[in-house]
Amino acid sequence: MSDVHAAVLLHEAVEGLNVAKSGTYVDCTYGRGGHSRLILASLGPDGRLIAIDRDPQAVSAAAAIDDPRFTIVHGAFGRLSELLAALGIGRVHGILMDIGISSPQLDQGERGFSFRQDAPLDMRMDTTRGTTAAEWLATATESEIREVIRNYGEERFAKQIAAAVVEARSRGPLGTTGQLAALVADAVPTREPRQDPATRTFQALRIHVNQELEELSLALPQAADLLEPGGRLVVISFHSLEDRIVKRFMREQSRADTMPPRLAVRARDLPEPRLRIVGKARRPSDAEVAANPRARSAIMRVAERTAA
Repeated sequence: MSDVHAAVLLHEAVEGLNVAKSGTYVDCTYGRGGHSRLILASLGPDGRLIAIDRDPQAVSAAAAIDDPRFTIVHGAFGRLSELLAALGIGRVHGILMDIGISSPQLDQGERGFSFRQDAPLDMRMDTTRGTTAAEWLATATESEIREVIRNYGEERFAKQIAAAVVEARSRGPLGTTGQLAALVADAVPTREPRQDPATRTFQALRIHVNQELEELSLALPQAADLLEPGGRLVVISFHSLEDRIVKRFMREQSRADTMPPRLAVRARDLPEPRLRIVGKARRPSDAEVAANPRARSAIMRVAERTAA
C-alpha cells in the first residue's frame, strides 16, 4: 500500500498562483502535500498557507510539515469561506483546487475506492462521517442507482448494472468491492479496450458518496469572493464533469454583466467582470504522463480576480 501521491501539474499549478512572498494562500485539497510544499518554498517569512482536506489520513500526514506559516484544516472545501472565517481570514491572494482522488486513497484497499483489491465498499473521503457506498446501494431505488451511474460515470449500461445491483441485494448484502466489480463485469455486455468494466461504476459511486461535483460547485463562487484583486484561482480537474463546471464558472465570471439589447453603452463604461481568464487550459506533458499515468486526464485552468 502506497502513501505517496505525485502532485499533478505541480510546478505549473504553483506558477499559475503567481505567489507573492507575503501573501496568504489556500490549498483546498492537501492530499500528501506536494503542492503545499512548493507553495511554502515560494513564500517569504511573512507568507501564510492554509491547507484543507476532508480525509483524516491526509490531515494526519500534514503533521510532517513543521512550519509556522502552515495551517492544516480538516473539512470539505465546499465550506471554504466558513473554514477560513474560523481562522480569522477574510481575503486571500491565491486558491488552488486539485480535484479528485489521491493515490493513497486508491492504493489503500481498505478505503474501498478500487476494484483491484477486495475490501469493504466504503468510498468515503471523510471516514468520520457520511454514508458508505455499501449503505447507499442497500437503500437506493433502482432508478436512483441508474441515474447516478449514468450521470456521474457516463456509463451506457447503467440500466443493466442498476438492475443487477437490486437483484443481487435481494439475495444478501452487497458489501465489498470484489462483489460489486464481479456484478458489474457480468452485467456489462461489452468492454472498452484497456479499461475494467467496473471503472465507470466505481467512479460514479465515489463522486456521489462524496458529493464531489456539489462541493466543487459550492467552492468556486466562494473562492472568487475570497480572492484579493490580482489573486489567482487555479483548478486541476480529472474528468469532463468537473472540468465542465470549472470552465463554465470561469467563463461566466469573466464576462461583463449582460446589458439590454441595443442599449448604447461605450465599451469603457461596461462593468468589469469579476474574473479574468489567464492563458489557455493546460494538460500534463508527455513526460509527466509517462512518469505518472494517473495524470493523463488532468486539465488545469487559471483565473485572476479583477478589481470589480
